[in-house]
Order: sequence, then C-alpha cells, then structure tokens
Amino acid sequence: MDTKELLKKVRQIEIKIKRRTNNLFLGEYHSSFKGRGMTFSEVRPYAIGDDVRSIDWNKTAQYSQPYVKTFEEERELSLILLVDISASQNFGTRKQLKKETVAEICASLAFSALGNNDKVGLILFSDEVELFLPPAKGRFHALRIIRELIEFEPKNAQTNLNKALKFLLQTQKRKSIVFILSDFTEINYAKSLNAAARQHDITGIRVYDEKEEILPDIGIVQFRDVETGALQIVNTSSKNVRNQHKVFYEKVRIQFKNNFNTAGADSLSIKTDDDYIKKLLHYFKHHHTT
Repeated sequence: MDTKELLKKVRQIEIKIKRRTNNLFLGEYHSSFKGRGMTFSEVRPYAIGDDVRSIDWNKTAQYSQPYVKTFEEERELSLILLVDISASQNFGTRKQLKKETVAEICASLAFSALGNNDKVGLILFSDEVELFLPPAKGRFHALRIIRELIEFEPKNAQTNLNKALKFLLQTQKRKSIVFILSDFTEINYAKSLNAAARQHDITGIRVYDEKEEILPDIGIVQFRDVETGALQIVNTSSKNVRNQHKVFYEKVRIQFKNNFNTAGADSLSIKTDDDYIKKLLHYFKHHHTT
C-alpha cells in the first residue's frame, strides 16, 4: 500500500468511526471507566438541589449565606490496545478480514478515549512484541495508531499472548484500561492473564470469522497453517474430521470466556460482519470500574 492509498484508508476509517461514535458513545465510555478520584474544583453559592453535605461552613459563616464545595472527576486514564497481529488475523470470508475489523474497533476505542481526555497506547504482538506506542493524547496520535494497525507488517507469524502480557506489566506500572484483541486460538495464557488483571482493568475482545469455525465438506484438501507453515492433507468429507474441527473452536470459545471470568476480567466476542459499535455500546452500559 503506497502512502497516498494508506492515508486515504486512515481518513476513511476516521470519518466512519467518528460518524458512528456519537456523543452517546462517548458518554457511555466515560461512565464505564471512572477516573482515579475526585479533586476540589471551586466554592460557589448554594443552589436548590445541591447536597447539603457539600456545604462549606466557613464560607457560609463568612458571607452569611450558604456556599458549597464542588468537585470534578480526576481522569487522566490510559487506554492500552493490546493487539494480535499474527498471521491468523489475515482471514476473512464475510464483510472483511479479522485485522480490518480489529483496526476499526481499535479506532472506535481510541477516539472515545481521546474524546474523554484519556491517553491511548498501542502494543502489537505476534510471538514477540513487535511495536509499542506509549500512551499519548491527540488526534494525530490516534491516526498514527490506525495507520500502524493497517500498515504494520509483522516479522513473525505465530502468537504468544503470554509475552505480550508480561511486556504490558513491565511497561505500565499504573492501572490502565486494557483491551486485548485477538482470535484467542492460543490456549495457555490463563496464568499471565490473571497476573495482568490484578494490575489493570482488562477486557478481551475475540474477533473471529464465522466460516473459519465450520469446516466445509469439499473433499480431500491440502491446508497450510498460516502461523507455522505446516502442510496437512485433510479429508473434509469425513464427519469425524469436521466434528473435531468444530470441537476445537468450541473449546477456544469456552476457554476464552472461562479464562477472563476467572481473572475477574470482561470479555466479548465479535464476528467480522457484526455491528461492533452496537456490541461495544452494550458492553459500556454494563461495564463499570471499581
């Protein structure tokens, strides 16, 4: 993709996402993720409806009329997008590739965070951490994140979520909002997820294509594992083979849900042809930080 085409694609995503993530979406994000606490703002005259517990008795005595202290939320939160860029993300049979859906979801989250004056950072991982953009604010930073999600070419094809979570803990010492976006076909990451969830507010988003979970009956076919490069002859006409394939992805789905539940973290699954804005809105309405 040349520079002109890349910038056009980034701009298209920005326009599409900003049109769909309206003020309601920004408000839901804000109420879903609370700041670090409340800080003193000002003292002003009492108005009907104010909480009497907020009355400043010193000012009230000084001016012979009631005054109240007001406070505002201290936000300055950091949103970290932890994104799987292994070879399995280059799959899609419906509306678009998994990686394209991931890019749009990340853009939605990034613009929502920036609209609430939060910082946004990006970690791209395969079986190594391949790119880290520290949390920052501003439209140009958000566009840089989108550009990397579209353009970045991973050096490695396989996946290692454990290394990515370890890197997260090493680089983010303060509590952050973390979204992990992957197909989660890797199985053994529960221990690392538990450790990360003790430090951060974590949500897993499993992005998948419906067709990859159903093996069609098309006879004897040679398949290549996109992550390992291994070749395998598969008899797709075998009902037993198709059932094994189905069982594997059912195990992935169940283990994904169980791993995040056990860690005390939230999770949601989004297909490549889903209305992901609707799913994110539902998530925000039901997610609240403690």
